[in-house]
Amino acid sequence: MTFQEFKTRVQQAKDLDFGDIFNKSIALFKKVWVQGLIMLLLTMVMMIPIWFVMYLPMIGAGFIDLTASEIGSDWSVLLMIPFGILVFVFSLCAMIISFGMRAGFYRICKMKDLNQAGPDDYFYYLKKPYLGKVFKLSLASFGIVILATMLCVFPVIYVSVPIALMYVVFAMNPEMSVSDIIKSSFELGNKKWFITFALMIIAGLLSGIVGMLLCGIGVYITASFSYIPAYYIYKESVGFDDSDELKQIESF
Repeated sequence: MTFQEFKTRVQQAKDLDFGDIFNKSIALFKKVWVQGLIMLLLTMVMMIPIWFVMYLPMIGAGFIDLTASEIGSDWSVLLMIPFGILVFVFSLCAMIISFGMRAGFYRICKMKDLNQAGPDDYFYYLKKPYLGKVFKLSLASFGIVILATMLCVFPVIYVSVPIALMYVVFAMNPEMSVSDIIKSSFELGNKKWFITFALMIIAGLLSGIVGMLLCGIGVYITASFSYIPAYYIYKESVGFDDSDELKQIESF
């Protein structure tokens, strides 16, 4: 799908109903909660080495503070530079993993929603030929958040919607260029900002409350519910190709 086609579909999209999307999200969550839990657990397991390495600069910083008076403040600043670089590199690795895994979850959501056959490939977008694009999108989303934060923080609230939609736009259109995916996310986000933001907040609160009622550990089970409304925002606004619709019809 080209950006122009995407833009045309968004502009011609019908008004979305909050209750309808919320109910559909609950119905789909019942089908994919296991996959959502596995996705979160796999993401956590993959990030454990990254978190461990990221703590090393903090330990190093503490050591430098203790010895700063002996080696001099100039040297302490110089020694902090590589630690800062390490934190940035491993933070970027964490974002890449998170982005790729969530995009893979949206692909699974589509398969379950349309009753398509296929394996639950959680690492689908962390392999060639998509890994490079995931890297660029992760870096772009990080840059957008940093820029929005520098603009008095409030713009972060605005960009949170396009960034949330960026995962599903990429998952449904991995053939798009990075720039077109970003533009498409903002196009959809601008058009459906209020309902998307409201669904994100309500779904996030509900998944957190229900998860805490399930002895706290249930948060991991319900967390993926907060991702699902974005899938239906995309589906109801942009839709899928005719081939996907045909597969759904033939499955009944």
